[in-house]
Amino acid sequence: MIRLIIAEDQGVLSSALATILGLEEDLEVVGIAKNGVEALELIEKHQPDVCLTDIEMPLKTGLDIAEELRYREQKVIILTTFAREGYFERAVKANVSGYLLKDTPTDELIENIRAVMQGKKFYSPELVTGLFSQQENPLTEREQEVLLAVGEGLSSKEIAGKLFLTSGTVRNYMSEILNKLGAKNRIDAVSIAKEKGWI
Repeated sequence: MIRLIIAEDQGVLSSALATILGLEEDLEVVGIAKNGVEALELIEKHQPDVCLTDIEMPLKTGLDIAEELRYREQKVIILTTFAREGYFERAVKANVSGYLLKDTPTDELIENIRAVMQGKKFYSPELVTGLFSQQENPLTEREQEVLLAVGEGLSSKEIAGKLFLTSGTVRNYMSEILNKLGAKNRIDAVSIAKEKGWI
């Protein structure tokens, strides 16, 4: 019996997936999580064979889960609608067993689940193509922190307080970020960096 955890913040989707997978004689869904933190708690509790996870979820993403499970026995299959270069790069580094589109046919998904238990890996071709034209992240770690704070809606003064910087230093970082990304403004910079998977 292959025991599964499903991590998906869209309840209808996770319920439908659990129902379909549960019809298979050799598959058992032992838990459904609405966010990444809940998923990791369920994994600790049930010790499943496979975690099927969405990428974009509250609290912790599917990629965060994969990174935490990298050296564990559990296999991770990511289901996504996003063909983003930075995401795929992180997924590969986290040693995920599958990186598939959410609209993968159910029969194919079921066969993939069985196959990853034998050590195989599956990456949807549509999600891999970006890897070969991939750009390195031009942002330093500090610039990423500043931009993440901008994405949280913080002002320059609030960012300065949060990161223990002066307001002038934050402005310098933002100027450098806008320049590197060719962004029109702060919001545009956040959008570009997220699209590329750089923050």
